[in-house]
Amino acid sequence: MQLRKVTAASAAVLALALSATACGSGDKDDDSGSSGGGKIKIGIKYDQPGLGLQEPDGSFSGFDVDVATYVAGQLGYKPNQIEFVQTKSADRENALARGDVKFIAATYSITDERKQKVDFAGPYLLAHQDLLVKKDSTIAKGTDLNGKKLCSVTGSTSAQNLHDTIAPKANLKEVSTYSECIAGLQSGAVDAVTTDDSILAGFAAQDKYKGQFKLAGLKLSNENYGVGVKKGDSATLDKINKALEKMVGDGSWQKAVDANFGPADYKNEAAPKIGVIVK
Repeated sequence: MQLRKVTAASAAVLALALSATACGSGDKDDDSGSSGGGKIKIGIKYDQPGLGLQEPDGSFSGFDVDVATYVAGQLGYKPNQIEFVQTKSADRENALARGDVKFIAATYSITDERKQKVDFAGPYLLAHQDLLVKKDSTIAKGTDLNGKKLCSVTGSTSAQNLHDTIAPKANLKEVSTYSECIAGLQSGAVDAVTTDDSILAGFAAQDKYKGQFKLAGLKLSNENYGVGVKKGDSATLDKINKALEKMVGDGSWQKAVDANFGPADYKNEAAPKIGVIVK
């Protein structure tokens, strides 16, 4: 586990979070806080550019990182008291149940099944399944994929459903990581990549890909990203919901969206209302 180093993209968000924290010390966690020298462990992804990425120098960047940092600030923690922990999708519920992390911000879609095991603050972002294609691509709708090469990660049910129901003649190529898909799109080995539009925008916003790709804007599904909290921890849940509302209200939320997704021309939805799930 590594301590987060502040990145330039997060500076504005951090400044707002810290200034708010200075007059809100009563929001510290019960077990530790800034005055007591304690730390807070937060689950994120390490491999999703624009959302949760560990940089070569050991620092972390991305929208989920900015959201987590802001929320932690509202709970009473300075940036040097945050310890980001890699939480892969398959282990998120277990990490919360074991107490490995206080909360998780990691493209964690709120579903009825998951709500049986964890509680969710938010949602804090409404994403959609979409396609990433080359800037000059003529692919504009799902059926345009027929006869084309579609890439996604192994086991992606959304990609399989797209293939089965909308474009049965598409050639679905499954690889182990989205990075492989994006590299294939760049080289021309595949014609489109599918997953959440926020994830696709994060990859497309990387310096090495800027200006090469575009989102098709299909909105094939609704993915309500929430902050995962241990089941029954209502005190932390309430504090995080208040923090998310404040982040939207003071403009930090939109600044984080623009900083992390803007280079990909990501047309984000308006900030969701707390507790409102879009089906």
